[in-house]
Amino acid sequence: MKRDFFSDSIEQFLCLDTRQILGYLAQNNDFDLVQTQRDAWIEEIKILKRVLLGFTGQIFFEYAIPRMGKRIDVLLLIGAVVFVLEFKVGEHDFPSYALDQVWDYALDLKNFHETSHNKYLAPILIATGSNETHFSISMTNHDDRLLFPIKSSPNTLREIIDNVKNFCVGDEIDVAVWRSGRYQPTPTIIEAAMALYNGHSVKDISRSDAGAINLAETTDVISEIIRSSKDKSKKSICFVTGVPGAGKTLVGLNIATQNNNKENGFTSVFLSGNGPLVEILREALARDRVSQEIHKGIRLKKDDARREVKTFIQNVHHFRDEYLIDTGEPKEHIAIFDEAQRAWNLQQTANFMKRKKHIPNFNQSEPEFLISCLNRHGDWAVIICLVGGGQEINTGEAGITEWIQSLNISYPEWDIYISSRLTDSEYGAGKILEEIKPNRKVTIKDDLHLATSMRSFRNENVSLLIKQLLDLKPIEARQTLLNLKEDYPMVITRELSTAKKWLKNQARGTERYGLVVSSQAYRLKPYAVDIRFNIDPIHWFLDGKNDIRSSYYLEDVATEFQIQGLELDWTCVIWDGDFRFTKNGWKYLSFCGTKWNHVRKPEKQVYLKNAYRVLLTRARQGMVIVVPSGDSEDPTRNPDFYNPTYEYLKSIGFMEI
Repeated sequence: MKRDFFSDSIEQFLCLDTRQILGYLAQNNDFDLVQTQRDAWIEEIKILKRVLLGFTGQIFFEYAIPRMGKRIDVLLLIGAVVFVLEFKVGEHDFPSYALDQVWDYALDLKNFHETSHNKYLAPILIATGSNETHFSISMTNHDDRLLFPIKSSPNTLREIIDNVKNFCVGDEIDVAVWRSGRYQPTPTIIEAAMALYNGHSVKDISRSDAGAINLAETTDVISEIIRSSKDKSKKSICFVTGVPGAGKTLVGLNIATQNNNKENGFTSVFLSGNGPLVEILREALARDRVSQEIHKGIRLKKDDARREVKTFIQNVHHFRDEYLIDTGEPKEHIAIFDEAQRAWNLQQTANFMKRKKHIPNFNQSEPEFLISCLNRHGDWAVIICLVGGGQEINTGEAGITEWIQSLNISYPEWDIYISSRLTDSEYGAGKILEEIKPNRKVTIKDDLHLATSMRSFRNENVSLLIKQLLDLKPIEARQTLLNLKEDYPMVITRELSTAKKWLKNQARGTERYGLVVSSQAYRLKPYAVDIRFNIDPIHWFLDGKNDIRSSYYLEDVATEFQIQGLELDWTCVIWDGDFRFTKNGWKYLSFCGTKWNHVRKPEKQVYLKNAYRVLLTRARQGMVIVVPSGDSEDPTRNPDFYNPTYEYLKSIGFMEI
């Protein structure tokens, strides 16, 4: 795949006429070429023809970063350095958003481009209207050969390149080798949704290294089930399992985008009961769609973009409510249910229907009713259930057994395709699967399981560490932590202010960070952490560093309900006294009135443990855990509630700061 619009040796670039270069750029442009873009290219070419005289190396214009849906203005390979150039034509100043932008591009290459991992990377922001003569060259504190963004005017750019070249001593980059390097991104779910919605395939935006299960293989298996079901007029359901952060949602979004074929008479819908996830994805897609249209010179109202997105991603409860009223066939032949294990059991569904919908005798669980909706089709239908392990955090969540039981009792004609891991303890379907009738068609496919976490691209064993930690296996956890802490920083502290400072020092560019806590963490109020204040997830997850409502401000906290299914680059987990380590195991508590009360119901203990599992697996690049010291004068914050937990984490090997 050619990632750039134009590339050549610097020597040949200097020999070519500006009109020739412009012709190459225009020919490869994806959109109708607007005059402002043409003028910007001409200005960039003019500056670089003057600046690059005497240099040797390679030049790339409009180098693609598909994970971000963006293109780098210019890449230069000179000596041992990859120069990442972002031009702001006509700009006199160096706005912070532009510095973050060029830093993000360099970080993307550093993290995801195979042959850039160990190279010096120099992000440079050029404000073409600036007369700035001062510049600074320094390495970031991560010790990974990435420089801080450099501010440049056209007149200082040549001197900057020369100084960086001398500052970064190493072997000259082999252009052919560098160019052949694979781009192996691990996008956030928001980035993935935008890329897929804009026409990229999962192969463009996912890793393909041998250490990660290829998401494309899982997609291919599901696509074949869909094709076969359609061709044979069959109804099928498949269960996709995976560890936290393995890419289940990414697979679901990919299937949804690939199978929206209105011309062929069928469409698909991505359904989630995770309200914050639905809101955030819809808003992100709508904002991105408006931005994309502006780039094409087309004005699109955000409300119109939002209406379009709503047909693609829906809240599963809204879908359910629609087909309570409409008893006809759904518009969609394919339904993807994200976090299917969180669907409601019969009791929870019946109670809701009685209280909210005034249906007194509703006798179906949520899985059974949702299957019944797709079953209305006279020809074919496919349901894809994306199943997380150990993720149930709400009262009334049925787990996967309710789906299997509904199929077993009410829908004998449906073909069932299951992951080979669906019987594992964290999915809890082993016993019910044994009860399926012998003549029932159940097909086991290994590729329906995603075994490797893609969220923590720095190290895929984070979810394993958290499982060992929560399962009270300190010896195994200590070894796992030892193997991953060099690539994935994890530290502990007793001070929230120390943790906030650590987060800010770790994050670069627009890498997002924030505070996360348990929804039962009522005694963090002395630290200005009040879980009773509900964040607006759109502002918290999508808005920038200058918005006090965003995660960057480190004022408002997200709980497991708001962050499940999402992720940040860096997190601070604040650990309250609701989930305490003791010599006899975990102690489960909830705060009511003026005191902590024991949680005795086993299912509620599971919810609390899973809440911490969710919180501790949200970070892509690293995290800090704060276990407060408590207050001996406050009986609700006795130090004995906190100290054993801190000592347990310390004994596993978490570094103190």
